[in-house]
Amino acid sequence: MCDDPTLPPEVRRALAEYRELLAEHGPTWGEDPIMYVRQMDVDAFMVDESLFWLTCVERVFELHPGATEEEAAVLIAGLDFQRIIRDTLGDQVLDNLAALRVTPAGTRLDARAQAVLDGRPIRTHLLVDSSRAEAVTVRVDDRSYEIEPGGARVVPVTSGSAVSVDGAAVALDALTRPAAPARLRLRAGFPCRWTVVGDHGQGWYPEGAEPNRDAARMPYFHGDDLTVDVPAEPLTVRVTRGMEYEIVETAVTPDAAAGETLVELTPRRLHDAAARGWYGGDLHVHLNWAGDTVATPAQAGALQHGEDLHVLNLVAGNVASERVYDREALEHWAGRDLPWSDATHVARMGLEYRNDLLGHLYAFGVAAPPERYHTGFLDTVDWPPNSAACRELRERGAVMGYSHPFHVPIGEDDPPPAALTAGRNCSAREVVADAALGLIDSLDVLNHSSIETTAVVYRHLIGAGNTLAVTAGTDTMFSFNRRGSQSSPPGWERVYARVDGALTAESFAEAIRRGRTFATTGPFVELDVAGHGPGDTLDLAPGTRVPVTVRTIGPEVAAIQLRTADGVLAEGPPDELTAELVVSGPTYVVAVVTGPRNPRSYHYSGSYAHTSPVYLDVGGAHVARESDLRWCLDYLDALEEKIRSHGRLDTEEQLADHVELLAAARAVYRARLEG
Repeated sequence: MCDDPTLPPEVRRALAEYRELLAEHGPTWGEDPIMYVRQMDVDAFMVDESLFWLTCVERVFELHPGATEEEAAVLIAGLDFQRIIRDTLGDQVLDNLAALRVTPAGTRLDARAQAVLDGRPIRTHLLVDSSRAEAVTVRVDDRSYEIEPGGARVVPVTSGSAVSVDGAAVALDALTRPAAPARLRLRAGFPCRWTVVGDHGQGWYPEGAEPNRDAARMPYFHGDDLTVDVPAEPLTVRVTRGMEYEIVETAVTPDAAAGETLVELTPRRLHDAAARGWYGGDLHVHLNWAGDTVATPAQAGALQHGEDLHVLNLVAGNVASERVYDREALEHWAGRDLPWSDATHVARMGLEYRNDLLGHLYAFGVAAPPERYHTGFLDTVDWPPNSAACRELRERGAVMGYSHPFHVPIGEDDPPPAALTAGRNCSAREVVADAALGLIDSLDVLNHSSIETTAVVYRHLIGAGNTLAVTAGTDTMFSFNRRGSQSSPPGWERVYARVDGALTAESFAEAIRRGRTFATTGPFVELDVAGHGPGDTLDLAPGTRVPVTVRTIGPEVAAIQLRTADGVLAEGPPDELTAELVVSGPTYVVAVVTGPRNPRSYHYSGSYAHTSPVYLDVGGAHVARESDLRWCLDYLDALEEKIRSHGRLDTEEQLADHVELLAAARAVYRARLEG
């Protein structure tokens, strides 16, 4: 809790302040109501996020048929998101959202009845769904809500609330049902992730645990040898421990008279990456970032050990205003391991440097806080360029790269403007410039946005002569109990780095700098190019024949590709693919692994893994493919136009700094083109 006496006083004060913000404002914590902040009010009720946003787009063009893409991006922010939730759910009700249907004929309460063990009221939400032609007043306890004709409103209630519609009382009996109490004892032998779920998807948790739900809306919590109060009725118990372990589940009906029903369930390890010298990390995780609850460092430690996540980067960052959440924790622990770290689990405070026009950067292993954490919020200027933050954070020892880079589809042969997209949508727009100038170390090819698009951009970047590691960051937010993939456990995507010697923050960061990585939603991937792995460079003569092999471990794998700068070298089914490459010019080799959606992968597009390259130089020349160089040059031209037309800049000098950065990057690409 925030009054934990073992926490530094400044961290305790910050957590107490966050609790006040949550109590006053709800999940937005009072942040500037830009679109993704407004979304926080309805995140917990999104069953299908893609359908939600598709409905938003359709609604905008229904209301504004001639709107451009740029205009639509702005207009979406003005929609009634609670109506969109009503329209996308239809007749569905959720475990956390009952529906009060207000019709011309009367009212009806639709709900998934939640089991109650002790008779105390439960907290939940009510979707008021009106089909009346006139406005109605809904009163919940001492607060009134005006619902417009045909409108919808999500309101918090308890099962003991007094609810009325235009003065007529509404019975809430359908929200709950009594159940005989029982108790489970859960034991695996080491910290794990547990799920206990019953009728209507109702989740059951140990005392004090957060009611977390993952992207599949499944409840989960972490620990070992835990007791959980449950109903004496059929339940499903599931256990796992991150991507290196299988998922095991059993059905159990606890005996109310037995006092305690023991469930011993141990997940089998699928592979042991650390035994091969590989350690998996999540480089983009938030402790607090607004949300349903206030997360504590102790909870982060339980989550890391329960997922057997080797490296955890907890990033301080702002949302939409000046406040930087967990800044106090970064200032206290910068450059030091967090208290729960051990020989195989390293946790550090890092940061997310944010500008919604130019992109968001993660920083890991930073030894001291920066002078600046963000630009461009609350109508402040988009200056200086992100490159200034890259230089400053590098000076403070950080390894860094762009997070959740791109959000819309782009094909291998599509022109670069498609990657820029409309609006201030957090796309990693400056990445092509910063990569050319050697200011970043990696790109989060695995992220919660479009992995496929980011992989295409990544291959353009390395084909154009940039040396960047593949990394992964989930953007998991411990302060959200339900937010799709961002309320899933940390490490559901991981960057694995091959470390020399013992695991430390420094050795992990150095492995990223050297490109000795692959990123994955689950499969373990080993790429071998003539005895060399990712990050290595071979200098060869033209005509050299190079054997290439990729091996995978994991139930998610459906297909493997070996790719070079010229495209697909070979492809086939799991678990091993071998090919021979005849080297005619400088190139690289990467492996790409794909598979269907499954319970071990939370990304909407399914399972995925991508290695960093093995570089094949020829006669000392590094890969610098003409088509990739021209793609990057075209990209920079489009980015300059984007900054000129959309950047918030006060002076010509500020614009000149951006133009100078892009000119320096163009010079690098042109020199490679001419070389």
